[in-house]
This record gives sequence, structure tokens and C-alpha cells, in this order.
Amino acid sequence: MKILIDESLPRDLKKHFPGHSVATVPECGWASKSNGALLAVAAADFDAFLTADQNLEHQQNLANYDIGIIVLVARSNRIADLLPLIPRAIATILAIRPGVVVRVA
Repeated sequence: MKILIDESLPRDLKKHFPGHSVATVPECGWASKSNGALLAVAAADFDAFLTADQNLEHQQNLANYDIGIIVLVARSNRIADLLPLIPRAIATILAIRPGVVVRVA
């Protein structure tokens, strides 16, 4: 699976998805894009978008985008708080469908 990690998450998070092709929004040169524009370009190259933005689904009609969205819900965006969510996030990524939002807490 090809996974895109939002700029709201630590870049080092990408090391924790073995067997997947993972990139960050800044690595792709998309750091300044609005959420809608970001999802539109990401859908062309990625299967899943990993974010901590809990308002994303209220700001965009995510069913319009051909990419699955996983929202990590943790105490903070620090790597130590996110690592316990990774096993469930990986399982979710393997099953997610385009246009679907799944919260992993």
C-alpha cells in the first residue's frame, strides 16, 4: 500500500509502516496545499492518507476523493503517543476503501 503522512504528524512515523511505501506531505512538495487540493493530488498516487486532523471529515466531502483516510486520535501528535496506535492503523490501512474515513484511537 502507498501511504501519505500528513504534515500534522511527525515525519519519523513513516519508519513504523514496514512493507509499505510511505511518504510525507512535505517530501512530496505539497506542504502548502489546502486539504481539498492535497487530497485531490494524493488520490492519484496513494491508497491511504494518515492524519491527526480530526476536523478533516467536517471540512471536506471525503467520499469525493479516491483515497482512504485514517485519522489518528491520540493525546498529542508526539511519536510516543502515536506509536500505540500503529498496529491498528496498519490493519485499517489494509482494509480501507477510497472515500472512507476511519478513526484510530
